[in-house]
Amino acid sequence: MKRVLIISYYWPPSGGIGVHRCLKYAKYLRNFGWEPVILTAKNPDYPVLDEGNFKDVPNGVEVLKSNIWEPYNIFKTLIGKKKEEKIHNVLITEKEPGLLYKFGIWIRGNFFIPDARRFWIKPSIKLLSEYLKEHPVDAMFTNGPPQSTHLIAYGIKKKFNIPWIADFQDPWTQVDYYQKFKIGFIADKIHKRLEQNVLKTADKTIICSNTWKKDLESIGAKNVSVLVWGYDEEDFKNIKTERTQKFRLSHFGSLGPDRNPPNLWKALSDIANENKSFAENLEIELVGFIDHSIIENLKKLGLEKNIIAMNHIPRNETLIKMHQTQVLLLILNDAPNVKGRLPGKLFEYLASRRPVWVIGPTDSDAAEIVYNANAGTASDFEDIDSMKKTILNFYNKYLNNKLDDNKTNLDKYTNKNLTKQLAGYLDELVNK
Repeated sequence: MKRVLIISYYWPPSGGIGVHRCLKYAKYLRNFGWEPVILTAKNPDYPVLDEGNFKDVPNGVEVLKSNIWEPYNIFKTLIGKKKEEKIHNVLITEKEPGLLYKFGIWIRGNFFIPDARRFWIKPSIKLLSEYLKEHPVDAMFTNGPPQSTHLIAYGIKKKFNIPWIADFQDPWTQVDYYQKFKIGFIADKIHKRLEQNVLKTADKTIICSNTWKKDLESIGAKNVSVLVWGYDEEDFKNIKTERTQKFRLSHFGSLGPDRNPPNLWKALSDIANENKSFAENLEIELVGFIDHSIIENLKKLGLEKNIIAMNHIPRNETLIKMHQTQVLLLILNDAPNVKGRLPGKLFEYLASRRPVWVIGPTDSDAAEIVYNANAGTASDFEDIDSMKKTILNFYNKYLNNKLDDNKTNLDKYTNKNLTKQLAGYLDELVNK
């Protein structure tokens, strides 16, 4: 069986959505003739933990771990947090950020290049350089962000010339939050130089959406293919739940300030003020790390009593909640390249079979997938009239018990089938 080295910062017991891309590939690669070997961090500072993810780790898989030093304790000191507290996302805050917080963001963007995991690169190259002498692999697969993983493979590629696929969950310098780190001229040049090293040296590049594929090709990426996130059929077996009694709209995952849709909250507030029954039935469930601005926005609009907000919960509980809700909200980033953003949760939303409502461009890749799967609808950020009509349409169906499960075939989005595609790309590289 051929061997592929998977370099991923996120690995169990990491929680959150990011860990599942490499974890699910590793789970199914043996089905297609590839034995995964994992390199991950020895002492990572994961934002959330979920022991339940260990169930997907293949039996007997080799997991290498290299040391990493992460600068989050310095950042925590700057913003007044205790060392034992977790930082879930430096761009999502519990209150209005002060000057020290903003200074910390600037430091992060201009000195920790390409990201805060940069100190993992050299120890990983050293460990792998020794390991590969005795334990060769046929190919490498790196997954970012963090983009530091690609620089590890870049160093190994120069030494061993192993076929390499660079996989981007998010783009690097083209990602929507890139400028939010206040990146200056010099830091920007360094980022772009490192990015070009990766794009020109990797034998193949993978990205999550068609629009972002074109974006990567526009800056010189070669041999680019799209591999969406997908869902694992096994995670959805035997989930039996009852629907919520009230009209619940649910969003799962982090909501930063760039995912605060004021017109959606305003539309809900307007209808609630006009319709007492709607106000009594409405529930807005937000599961994940939520920026303070969003909660404040909802409170100002009189929707405080309608909010059900909670931090990260175990994955199995998340999937149950997805099945229970009436409507699943997919709120996209209000950013220039939003059309290409395909959140990983979209495919789990589809697998949950509940109606999906995309808040973002109606011609985005996410909206296209939802429409093609006959799974829901989309409303543009600024189109409050469309939002009100959509809310009332969903609500009337809810009142008449007609918010039915979607029956469209979703086989092409299963992790097993997507891993088959990845194995095909790997085969192409090693058979050249």
